[in-house]
Amino acid sequence: MQQYVVQKGDTLRRVAARNGLALEQLLTANPWAAQQPYLKKGQLLYLPSSLRRRYIIQEGDTLERIGAAFRLSVGALIDLNPGLTDHSLPPGKTMVLPAPSSGHLIRLAGEYGPNELERDIQEMRIRYPALKWTVIGTSVLGKPIHAASIGVGPKALHMNAALHANEWITAPCLLRFAEDYAKALSGSTRIYGGDPEAWYTEYTLWIVPMANPDGVELVQEGVTPDHPYYDRLLDWNYGREDFRRWKANIRGVDLGDQFPAHWEEEVERRGKTGPCPQDYAGTAPLCEPEARALYEHTLDISPVRAVSLHSQGKEIYWNYRDYEPPETEDWARILGKAAGYRPVKLQGSDAGYKDWFIQHYRRPGFTVEIGFGVNPLPLEDFEDLCVEAGSIAAAFMSLK
Repeated sequence: MQQYVVQKGDTLRRVAARNGLALEQLLTANPWAAQQPYLKKGQLLYLPSSLRRRYIIQEGDTLERIGAAFRLSVGALIDLNPGLTDHSLPPGKTMVLPAPSSGHLIRLAGEYGPNELERDIQEMRIRYPALKWTVIGTSVLGKPIHAASIGVGPKALHMNAALHANEWITAPCLLRFAEDYAKALSGSTRIYGGDPEAWYTEYTLWIVPMANPDGVELVQEGVTPDHPYYDRLLDWNYGREDFRRWKANIRGVDLGDQFPAHWEEEVERRGKTGPCPQDYAGTAPLCEPEARALYEHTLDISPVRAVSLHSQGKEIYWNYRDYEPPETEDWARILGKAAGYRPVKLQGSDAGYKDWFIQHYRRPGFTVEIGFGVNPLPLEDFEDLCVEAGSIAAAFMSLK
């Protein structure tokens, strides 16, 4: 077996994906890795041989027919099987099949964090010029908080994701919708029943895919002694080295409780007096730079409606203290029907992004809890989550 030395930012899933392995294969070769929450820089991993898919050529097969059956391009088949052509496909011969691909730029090869976001933004700038990228602020640790706009319409719409660290899978789901939207524009096609060209003319959609990059990185990679918050984070996490259930930002402040909408009542309800994995609202509304960036960005664009993507529960929260306009409940039902989600009239919660948006503007705002399970949701659910989130986003764009 090959050997691999763990580098900063490596996770089991990232290493497995880069080497064409299943997570289970990597764990079988390195059983100790299942006993610790994160890989450590300098550790040695054994990499077993990749188990590629095989296919035995049948009578009458062509490369095009094989590619169609497995949703692969002819070029990809030829790359892995040099010498094979439609005139040279002997029945009974075994050929190698490449790994399946969704055909999307935005996909998961392990966890999706700030580095993956930076990489994909650079590629999206090239592939999808309709998406205009900007930076609306920085995190506690100085990471950029990216936003993108698409459309030329006079009315702004807003969607954000990954406000809670262990709900990071919402970020690539939102990016996948943006990719589908931009791709459909160039091909004049519909997505999830919606008309992207009509959206583009009527609205300018703004997305903030990863509002809490420091927290996302913490959940995915943990901390090492050289981290500036190492001792404090271990203390705030009750001595645990496993941060996979962490929702807050890097200073232990829950960004979902940071907005000026009856903030004092939320503080009293939560009862948290200091930094911790979740529910600590900070020392004041908007005291954290990530919440402040999202707040100021929203004021700058003044959206006519907004969505904040969270996980999990397959629910849509649409109200806030009766400040919402009368059409909001019906619109929540429309969004819910798009993906089989349940609209919920939520009580006893304050200081969230959706709460502040509704209170401040008296316009429709929604919190969408995608998927079902325990956060972080399984990576294996990603493609299904993309369809659910994309269906809701398309319905959101099409509301009248």
